[in-house]
Amino acid sequence: MARRDDGLMDLLSELPWWISVIVGVVVYVVMAFVIPAVSSGNPMSKPLAQVASQFSWIALIFLLPAGFSAFRSASKSRLLDRQTSIESIQSLPWKRFEELLGEAYRRQGYSVVENSTLGSDGGIDLTIRMGGSAFLVQCKQWRTSKVGVKVIREMFGLMTAHHAAGAIVVTSGTFTKEARDFASGKPIELVEGDQLVQIIHSVQTRPVVATVPQAASATRICPACGSELVVRVARKGPHAGGKFWGCASFPKCRHTEEYVS
Repeated sequence: MARRDDGLMDLLSELPWWISVIVGVVVYVVMAFVIPAVSSGNPMSKPLAQVASQFSWIALIFLLPAGFSAFRSASKSRLLDRQTSIESIQSLPWKRFEELLGEAYRRQGYSVVENSTLGSDGGIDLTIRMGGSAFLVQCKQWRTSKVGVKVIREMFGLMTAHHAAGAIVVTSGTFTKEARDFASGKPIELVEGDQLVQIIHSVQTRPVVATVPQAASATRICPACGSELVVRVARKGPHAGGKFWGCASFPKCRHTEEYVS
């Protein structure tokens, strides 16, 4: 979801692509037909009608955010379908992890609003809705082995403050006993490693079949951005001279994996 200080184009680029198309069509119809029709009986309004008719092509501008939205949607879809294991999920950057979860809930039939701020806010990462009920989702500590009770308490407070129907905390690790005990009997769902993988696999439409990871001849896909992984040689550091798998999109994507000959 766009931030409060974002403009209309930023907002539309975060929404489904078809909303921008509808807005563009409405603007075109109003400028090309409605304004001239309303102004036809009023000589004072004719200049306005002429200007509106001449510049009705401005409606095409709304196709730009539609393109950005469609591209983001396709990227998130590929991201989800390329996950093969808990290891590939754990290797994702925090924002891509949130996008992965958002796409998974979207495929389950939820409408999803993502937090688009540039950084983890320690609070609500996703708001998902279905049947008039809203649920708050926090993708917390996805690279930490265990999530404690403090996180669950904070999420319960947020759920109450926002009058949400429930809360969901997701981790690729596990939850402590105290966290489980606190969530018991409350509308809080705890999703951890094994269950997370099951959810991802259950909604994949074109899942990637895992290959032998060290086969140099096989094409390897970067789980972070979807580009190809290539064999590189470290030039400096403690592993200088050693091989490793690096993303072909470097430096835009810095994902790496261990290479075993």
